[in-house]
Amino acid sequence: MTDVYVIAEAGVNHNGELKRALAMVDAASETGADAVKFQTFLPAALASKHAVQANYQIRNQADSQDDGDSQLTMLHRLALSFADHHALLTHCAKCNIEFLSSPFDLISARFLLEELALPRLKLGSGELTNGPLLLQIAQSGRQLILSTGMATLHEIREALGVIAFGLLQDSTPPSRTTFRDAFAQPQAQALLKKHVTLLHCTTEYPCPLDKVNLRAMDTLAETFALPTGYSDHTLGIHVSLAAVARGAQLIEKHFTLDRQLPGPDHLVSLEPDELKTMIDGIRDISRALGSADKAPTPEEKNNMSVARKSLVAAQAIRRGDTFTTENVTIKRPGSGRSPMDYWAILGQTARQNYDADEVIS
Repeated sequence: MTDVYVIAEAGVNHNGELKRALAMVDAASETGADAVKFQTFLPAALASKHAVQANYQIRNQADSQDDGDSQLTMLHRLALSFADHHALLTHCAKCNIEFLSSPFDLISARFLLEELALPRLKLGSGELTNGPLLLQIAQSGRQLILSTGMATLHEIREALGVIAFGLLQDSTPPSRTTFRDAFAQPQAQALLKKHVTLLHCTTEYPCPLDKVNLRAMDTLAETFALPTGYSDHTLGIHVSLAAVARGAQLIEKHFTLDRQLPGPDHLVSLEPDELKTMIDGIRDISRALGSADKAPTPEEKNNMSVARKSLVAAQAIRRGDTFTTENVTIKRPGSGRSPMDYWAILGQTARQNYDADEVIS
């Protein structure tokens, strides 16, 4: 059994403050999360001055001074410096929790790959069609966790083609054709299984329950035969728990130190005590899933003689008597002859004496 990998998504809930980001590392570690994830971006490389905020960002900041800002202005306020990232990486090591981040531009990805030397990166759903970024990460040979919100199966396949091309270190010029050809190669499929985890996701904050479509996680696993998980944008913890019960190998969930803080994601994030409750539940479910084999456990074998029944003498039976429906019944304990032999024993001759209520051997 493999434990579910849980990412505590800090995102930008530090509001651009290193002190709060370090406190989030502490909180994530205390919840038992496997990793705490941030977002790495250069605001001007991520959004143009004409990019507007998403509806959910405006809605979730309706009572703050940030309401109505351009996306670029908001991003400048939320960005951490590269120096901040070094401090976070060091602090994660002290707290024994993996540092993860999602890059949103090529420079930030290069920083995470080369300067911080992270063994794996996470890409958000918005980067699934960002071919150059996908290729850069794939060519590094690092592991990649890829969210698939807003995507069709065709778009996911195309993204995996870019990654396959990069993992193969193909020297032909990159194009949709060469990506498609790379994806079809058995060697590339083996590399994808080793390097890529797909996350089902619905890109809405919060995500209404009737838009979760958790069965689509099964579709991802069946279609692409890759490790799959769920990036949860719903309120509460129950959908993440359901995803684990359905076989999710990875869960990502936003958290915050205080849901009342200003910012685009706080309102849809768990506070630390809620995150810990979710992770405790995930660990319990992982243990409960256990093996797919259907066979008695050692504990069950110990209980068989107590819980099951045997053929029992309904009245005294003497050696030579015939077993009949009147003198044979079925009772506990289960240490004697199986009740499945009831019909076979009828009409046979007893080879020994049996007292009333004695198990028939």
